[in-house]
Amino acid sequence: MKAAGRSVGARLRDHLAASDPGLLRLTAGLRTVGAIALTLAVLAPAGLAITHLVAGAMTSMAATFAIRERQRRAQAVTLAVGLPVALASVSAGALLSERVVIGDVFAVALIFCAVYGRRFGDRGMSLGLIGFQMYFVSLFVGASPGQLPGLWAVMAIGFACSAVVRFAVVPVTPAGLLERLREAFRARMARLVTAQLALLDAGPDEVDKALEEVRDGTARLHETALMIQSRLEAGTPDEPTARLVQRRIADAEIAAERLGLLLLSARSAERADTLTLHLPGAPAPEVGRMPGPDEATALLRRDLVALSTVVLRSGPSGTGVAQVRNRLLGYRDEENLPAGSAAVRDVFRGIGEAARAVMGLRIALDGPQDESDDSPATARSREELDAEDAAIDAEETEEEKGEKPKGLERPTTRAAVQVAVGSTLAIVGGELLSTDRWYWAVLTCWIVFINTASTGEILVKGYRRLLGTVFGVVAGIMLAALVGGNTTAAFALVLVLIFAMFYTAPLSYTLMSFFVTAMLGMLYTLLHTYSWEVLLLRVEETALGAVCGVVAAALVLPVHTDRRTNELLVTVLERLSEVTDAAVGQLSGGLPADLLDKARELDQALGDLRSATKPLTHPVTPLRARRTNARYVVALLETCAYHARALAATAELLPTHPSIAADPRLRGAAGRTVRNIDTITARVADDEVTAPVVTGPSIASLLAGDDAARYGRITGRVLRHLERLDEAVVGLARPLDVPVTAPDH
Repeated sequence: MKAAGRSVGARLRDHLAASDPGLLRLTAGLRTVGAIALTLAVLAPAGLAITHLVAGAMTSMAATFAIRERQRRAQAVTLAVGLPVALASVSAGALLSERVVIGDVFAVALIFCAVYGRRFGDRGMSLGLIGFQMYFVSLFVGASPGQLPGLWAVMAIGFACSAVVRFAVVPVTPAGLLERLREAFRARMARLVTAQLALLDAGPDEVDKALEEVRDGTARLHETALMIQSRLEAGTPDEPTARLVQRRIADAEIAAERLGLLLLSARSAERADTLTLHLPGAPAPEVGRMPGPDEATALLRRDLVALSTVVLRSGPSGTGVAQVRNRLLGYRDEENLPAGSAAVRDVFRGIGEAARAVMGLRIALDGPQDESDDSPATARSREELDAEDAAIDAEETEEEKGEKPKGLERPTTRAAVQVAVGSTLAIVGGELLSTDRWYWAVLTCWIVFINTASTGEILVKGYRRLLGTVFGVVAGIMLAALVGGNTTAAFALVLVLIFAMFYTAPLSYTLMSFFVTAMLGMLYTLLHTYSWEVLLLRVEETALGAVCGVVAAALVLPVHTDRRTNELLVTVLERLSEVTDAAVGQLSGGLPADLLDKARELDQALGDLRSATKPLTHPVTPLRARRTNARYVVALLETCAYHARALAATAELLPTHPSIAADPRLRGAAGRTVRNIDTITARVADDEVTAPVVTGPSIASLLAGDDAARYGRITGRVLRHLERLDEAVVGLARPLDVPVTAPDH
């Protein structure tokens, strides 16, 4: 029973790690709720008025969620500086509460400064958030000059409680966060392998569902890999360690994705396209039973289960796990592959490479392992990993220098001007609706500009906030009726709703808005200002604020969605060209380059593009053809990025891997692909460019020749990645309206 209990506990931890990588959402929710609860616990015995309790709770909430820095020292500095900012903001709100015009002008100026503060990094953004939120708090509780001394004391307590919870109760260190992200990566990789096992067993009617699970697992694994890479520098002791972990994470991700493609190819009539794993809703290729003897399929099923076990295993392996690992690593040698078709044998090779990647990641994260049970194949894999680790240097890379935008071209300046204009409109319209609750419109207008960069993004965010607000009003009515005048129950529900708000924020802005509105209904109940009319007014003010934000974004220094996506598309293509050219150059015998950093920049650029296209791919968009086109382009770019990452990872192994040798022919063979990427880039950046994309013989045929052995062994994997990348680049031409032509013979 005890062992079973540990097994259940381990499964629950794996589920939580996979659903919430790094426990970031859980930590955010617990920190905020803990800070509010501690603040209320300190203030309640003093017998303060409800308005002071609400002000203290909202202060601790703002002081908790506004902090953006990752280092604890920087967080402490921002908290210390944030307190006087908060005191000044509340004081201004109280002193100007009776001077409407001056107060409105100050509110607009404060909003401009809060948004413009993003230019100065995380601290500037945090102080801007604190300043605006505390001005809002003063309006919400109806602060007057006579109440300021009491409010100052309450706010100081709120900041102190936030600091206690942040640094003592729910502490998060960069190293600890990286450790939790590592566990999330393991859990998500194991889930992906389990989904691949389901794809192996899926019948004809189940293939589409199984493929969707593999697609979702692949995307989630990539998401976790990016989260880890963004925190490596702060969470590792030195740069060589960070680069080693970065390489091993990339190896494991690529190996897992490749295994899914090989498995799908084994069930298909032809080799599966990577696009199948990147285009949501893409139909599965025609599949049948796994070719070859049933024994091979049974072995595949057994080994996929074993691979999932090896992925999840942490700490000392034990003899049984070591034997399983040795068997899987043995598949990297031709003589150990089971009988079966070429495609099935490729899947076994993929399992062996995935097991090697998992072992490399464990060594990078946990240090040297027990080697007493190693088989010859495992010992050889360790030697390869040790040689690769020794090849990593700690040379600093020179930061790219480019001309920075100036004046109104800066995104922060543009957004600040837009939100100032939008807030002015919201103040005028909001006061026409209500002289007491006009700030709801301003709050909505301000919020829809946070983390948005185009008119389309602002429109979608405003729509989601309005939708969440409408449903939140209904929930607020029901909850207010449920708690009645019970103050304790109302505060308890406030804490629950705040936790839900922060836990769901990264998942759904609509859900977050729902919980915010329901929570405000509880606060109105506590302040004895709750009524149906107040909640209905909130919907009206929210709609007005969203409209004002969209109008300001569309008319004042507008950044249209097409322009924004084109700019980001050009950036993605430029990064793709850089990674491909550098990787092929190194595979051709050229000088080493910082391929992992270039691949990371490509992934970041692609993530920005994916976010910017959400307005185009939103389910309610009436432009169906445009939505399909945007989804297809992003999927093709994800396919290109996968193959470019794989080429970069292979090129990184070149100096140490015995089966990979430089081949000068590769540069010439892949030159067409790089030129095509540059052609598409130029065409997207300038409509007047008319150069076509050029097709021609396959990469494999360009490398064929009687002297193939002269340059050493070029793995089939490299050739396949080059061919697939070339095909995907040519495929980009059609949706981007770039002409395609074949060379004259």
